[in-house]
Amino acid sequence: MKKKIVYVGLSADILHKGHINILKIANKYGEVCVGLLTDQAIATYKNIPYLDYKKRKVVIENIKYVKKVIPQKTLDYVENLNIIKPDFVVHGDDWKTGVQKKTRERVIKTLKKWSGKLIEPSYTKNISSTSIKKEMSNIISLPKNRVSRLKRLINSKDIVRILESHNALTGMIIDKINVVKKNKVFDFDGMWSSSLTDSATKGLPDNSSLSFSARISSLQDMMDVTSKPLVFDADNGGQIEHLSFLIRSLERSGVSAIIMEDKIGLKKNSLFKNQSGTKQDNPSHFAKKIKKICATRQSEDFMVIARIESFILNKGIKDALKRAEIYSKAGADAILIHSKEKTPAQIFSFAKEFKKSKNFIPLVSVPSTYSKVYEKELIRNGFRIVIYANQLLRAAYPAMEKTAKTILKNSRAYEADKNIIPIKEIINLIKND
Repeated sequence: MKKKIVYVGLSADILHKGHINILKIANKYGEVCVGLLTDQAIATYKNIPYLDYKKRKVVIENIKYVKKVIPQKTLDYVENLNIIKPDFVVHGDDWKTGVQKKTRERVIKTLKKWSGKLIEPSYTKNISSTSIKKEMSNIISLPKNRVSRLKRLINSKDIVRILESHNALTGMIIDKINVVKKNKVFDFDGMWSSSLTDSATKGLPDNSSLSFSARISSLQDMMDVTSKPLVFDADNGGQIEHLSFLIRSLERSGVSAIIMEDKIGLKKNSLFKNQSGTKQDNPSHFAKKIKKICATRQSEDFMVIARIESFILNKGIKDALKRAEIYSKAGADAILIHSKEKTPAQIFSFAKEFKKSKNFIPLVSVPSTYSKVYEKELIRNGFRIVIYANQLLRAAYPAMEKTAKTILKNSRAYEADKNIIPIKEIINLIKND
């Protein structure tokens, strides 16, 4: 007699007794086929898993209740169910509400085609997923684990969302904040350490007045209380001879990527209208900087992102494309094509042409001036990372200025209370372990 087939969909990132219980029950009904969600599938509704697909597959394959493991490429079960036509699908009863409610309804509808049945054991109680995740977070925030996370995100998501952070508190906000839209959780994937905002918070101009050593020292405070990847704005990277020291310091801190612009001389912020006196590096010389980083980095997952300033200096698309080819061949992992236009038309034109190249690598956008662009438009045009480079600092300054003026005008703090959060919320944000 042919054995019944039982299908179980799992992400199996944090494997606990609840998962084992589901697999044990499923095994009673027949041979268990686990549809293991890929990193890409998981990334559509929550953070990418701590372990990648291959590592999770090895774990699940070695559980005695499991006969077979196949990839489930979407949150939706239907594609795999139509191929396997299982007699049973087993899932805990916790998916009757929330993000997976519609997925459950589609499973039931699909199973009816061949009289299959959905089995829903009671959710296993007394499992503290919060404490498990906290322990896992401590592991993933270790520098060597943190470095590799950005590259995994790029390989798993349509677009990686990075937000500027200039101190430990803003880092904690980025680490924790999310919104739910259409039953999907949206959050930021990482932090941007900006030379502009780092300098501004120290009261210094954005012209490399703030040394790398000072920036990395401040950076460490943020890394100590967060777990998400960080991208470091290195201006032009400085002298080639000094790059190896910078890269080692960044990797030791757990930084995932460095972005380096192809300008030389005293830095002038690219968003200034007047760029007189600003010079672009010789592309061959800049390529040597990229090669130096690639030769120095301890982890292949530490990314070097080349920032092209051709549009900023009115050199046009041909110059930008030429540089992109050279930088890609030199070993760059991604290209940030910079623009200060009010629309993304300029960078989209570049993307259209660069995508034709055999040396095409992922593109990065910094929509500071063309802020009306939607992420879905960036995705359509080949961009894999979007960096919101200065919004938190720009939001904080007017709020603090308004509060200070309110106190001065009223000679007391009461009137300011309605525009600021209670001190209790700040205290609760930073809890003692």
